[in-house]
Amino acid sequence: MRERQANRHRRRAREFEAFVAGAAGRLLHAATLLTAEPPDDNARARRLLTAALSRTYADWERLRGEDPYDRTRQELAARFARSAWRYRQHGHRCAPLAGGGVLERLTPQERLVLVLRLYEGVAEEQAAAQIGLPADRVRAICTRAVATMRSKPAGSVAAP
Repeated sequence: MRERQANRHRRRAREFEAFVAGAAGRLLHAATLLTAEPPDDNARARRLLTAALSRTYADWERLRGEDPYDRTRQELAARFARSAWRYRQHGHRCAPLAGGGVLERLTPQERLVLVLRLYEGVAEEQAAAQIGLPADRVRAICTRAVATMRSKPAGSVAAP
């Protein structure tokens, strides 16, 4: 009995390690976009991803054919949304320090919608269900975020 359980734990660990080896880079990039940190200084994104992967590992046996990447991405988005809400509730700024990541001009909600919809390719209805917003609200947030990213940053000067 113990031998069978030990084999199952080893198989679970190997499967999870293979999953992480294949998916961690893309998931870390998504987390870095969410946190709006620079790619070379993304401690918050790494903590966020580690927590999401920990949850996926804990649930590994119960996934039963469910895509572990989707599950981890959902956990990543949910953890980011909760932390962004907590910061906003307590009056903290969620924006990174100057020199942040590519999406630093967006609000946390805009970053979440943009990353899910455009970077991860999640359907509008799925993103809405995951975030807990109506689909038309997700569409409006995505449109606003894209418009913000297309506009010139405040204080930028056009080249002569």
